[in-house]
Amino acid sequence: MKALAVVVMAATALAMTSPVPAGHFGPGAEAGAGGPPAAGDTGGRPPSGPCALPGATDNVSETARTPPGYARSSGTVRAVTFLIDFPDSPATTTPQARYAEFFPAVADYYRASSYGRLDYRSTPVLRWIRMSRPYAAYGIERGTPFDAESDDGYHAIAAEILDAVDDTVDFRRYDLINVLVTPGAGPPATEDVRSVTFAGSPTGLTTADGAPFKNVSFIWSRQTGDSPFRVLNHENAHSFGLPDLYYTGRGAALLKTPVGHWDPMDEDWGPSNDFLAWHKWKLGWLAPAQVRCLDGPGVRSFALTPTSVPGGLKLAVVPVSRHTVITLEARTPGPLDHAVCRSGVLVTAITTTMSTGSGPVRTADATPGSKGCYTTDLNVNAALSDAPYTAGQRYTGPPGMTVDVLGEDDEGDWQVRVRTVRPRASDGARD
Repeated sequence: MKALAVVVMAATALAMTSPVPAGHFGPGAEAGAGGPPAAGDTGGRPPSGPCALPGATDNVSETARTPPGYARSSGTVRAVTFLIDFPDSPATTTPQARYAEFFPAVADYYRASSYGRLDYRSTPVLRWIRMSRPYAAYGIERGTPFDAESDDGYHAIAAEILDAVDDTVDFRRYDLINVLVTPGAGPPATEDVRSVTFAGSPTGLTTADGAPFKNVSFIWSRQTGDSPFRVLNHENAHSFGLPDLYYTGRGAALLKTPVGHWDPMDEDWGPSNDFLAWHKWKLGWLAPAQVRCLDGPGVRSFALTPTSVPGGLKLAVVPVSRHTVITLEARTPGPLDHAVCRSGVLVTAITTTMSTGSGPVRTADATPGSKGCYTTDLNVNAALSDAPYTAGQRYTGPPGMTVDVLGEDDEGDWQVRVRTVRPRASDGARD
């Protein structure tokens, strides 16, 4: 969520934890176990080719390839989920009820968004783990880091969790760690969002099995909207290597979100929304044939199948420099896209060298100055809700690039024509 304090520590060369052997389900029943992708499926590959741009490699970023140390994001991914409360804020519901706020919904969402290429399985430890001190004694605020030298904060909480479960949980079997905090601890999400992920590098804690305690998400309070579980989808996506798309720096509260409700890494509150096609490619959810790289001059026409529909061409990428691309995708209302009120072709500019929280992705607005078409929920950047380009509209990008949206065909695909008059910039070009 918005309070990603120390989103990611520098990635290390450590390999991910080993998978669980078939038939082993750890300390509790798994949620979200699903079938494998269809036979012959060619997704699950990291992006490659001239449109798979390099960039930042020591943190979450829009760089096509995620560095070592983060969790894998396709195939079977296993999480272990703990629940904690505090002596001055004891849980008022059962661990089963708190867990059910997120599962199987989180797994179902990932399965749908990835077109079955991410089989997310969560194993819960269904008991409240009571912390030793009152909530305030840990000094948890928005922006609190994971300080391995500290006797309070997230380091102290994590150490107490390990002390409670380390003799029964084999952490080598899991890719992700989730900590669901009793909602009464700390302010409500409408006042201060504190959910946070520490991903990439070990946190300084090592389990009894020798596994590093990392890729861990802490979920506080309860979120608003028709799919409040998505705060965990957002946090886990940091462990998969995705950055925050909203602004986090000084004065960020006064700035509009740069992407809007077109990706949960920007707005993961309010109505449901799906991931950008670029993120789906980065996470290994698109097969090579579903991505078209327009890395040379010419005029190309093709049809984009909406994100909400499995199969078809999902993403067109136009490189404009070594670290910047323009992307095209079709967005329509769907099971995960509840706020789409104007169907069409979404155009985004993506920079792979910009850090998390600094606006690495920006949505091009086909209706500048408009108040938007989805204006009933303050959690949605209304001005960008009607950003897609529709039939007859033209996007004019960097010099020599135009995109003409020809319209929606009888199959529901969006026909576009892209014109570029110069090749991709050389490696020495500046963004």
